[in-house]
Amino acid sequence: MYRRTRLNITRIFVGLLVMLMLVSSSRWEAKSPMISAILFLAGCFLAGIASLGRLWCALYIAGYKTKRLVVNGPYSICRNPLYFFSLIGGIGVGLATETFTIPILILAAFAWYYPYVIRHEEEKLRMHYDEEFETYFRTVPRFWPKWSLLTEPEEYTVIPKTFRKHIFSALWFIWLIGILELIEQFREMNILSTSFSLY
Repeated sequence: MYRRTRLNITRIFVGLLVMLMLVSSSRWEAKSPMISAILFLAGCFLAGIASLGRLWCALYIAGYKTKRLVVNGPYSICRNPLYFFSLIGGIGVGLATETFTIPILILAAFAWYYPYVIRHEEEKLRMHYDEEFETYFRTVPRFWPKWSLLTEPEEYTVIPKTFRKHIFSALWFIWLIGILELIEQFREMNILSTSFSLY
């Protein structure tokens, strides 16, 4: 129930952002094409990092999320790497709109909502894993990765069926940038009109 509510809130927010993108355009595109191009390139770069990062997380957690406390790979450098890479991807998609406004909105929404989500999930993990989680809690940062803590086993058993399902969610950021480009094409073909422009 909680997971469904969280996903629905995220979908509503993404839907509102898409609506905003449908009626707005980048002021930088006409004012400074160089800034516009840099923003788009930076967005693609961050979306790529986010997709790879989420795939890395899925490799370790797919099929194990409710069975054991995962503390290797990306989970050895921070306790919430999926959310960290999601934030990177969200900012990347925002920058791909060639504005500063939308990535700032995404960052603000994340900073407002996700600390609550993270605390809620930590309480659940504390109940399930008790002392094991407390040790993990004390040694691994909550959100910002500490790369010096990285530990990876020589071998790790991956559950292919579950991992395959996670691949699609890892690629959403790339697909969203594709949707942005489609919106831009519709605008250039005068199928969509611009109500206002954003910095």
